[in-house]
Amino acid sequence: MTGRQRGEVDLAIVFTDLVDFSRWAMQAGDETALQLLRDVGEAIEPPVTAHGGDVVKRLGDGMMAVFSEPADGLDAVFEANRRLAWVEAAEYRPRIRAGMHMGRPRRIGGDYLGVDVNIAARVAESAKGDEVLVSESALARLDQESMRVRRKRFFRGKGVPPEVAIYSVRQR
Repeated sequence: MTGRQRGEVDLAIVFTDLVDFSRWAMQAGDETALQLLRDVGEAIEPPVTAHGGDVVKRLGDGMMAVFSEPADGLDAVFEANRRLAWVEAAEYRPRIRAGMHMGRPRRIGGDYLGVDVNIAARVAESAKGDEVLVSESALARLDQESMRVRRKRFFRGKGVPPEVAIYSVRQR
């Protein structure tokens, strides 16, 4: 299995991204955009650590985090969304899209790499504003009674195997 080595620990891999940030930032300018990114970081990073996760890295207007359990990752994303309601700048109210996949990424230094990381990133890219998408491997470890779950029937994420089912989840 050369080139397909996996990590040894199951992790919920979460990516977030700000909706329409790039378009807004072009109009708002660097100073305003950077201040907004600081404010967003202050809103969304504390829920990650409060729910036992680790912020792996910031990705421009996005973030990658890992959690031992997908429920913790989902709780962190829902709380981050609530906290973002208080953040705004120059006619822009930030909204995040998020994606989560359960897998065994390889840890290299302070980062994680591998197919499972790519799947989580593609799942997040496909989410709409205020939407959280999760793969079936993450969903299988969640208490579905506490949320509304809807399968994304026509999901086609680049690099995501077609047999990976994706679900939109919301709090009840």
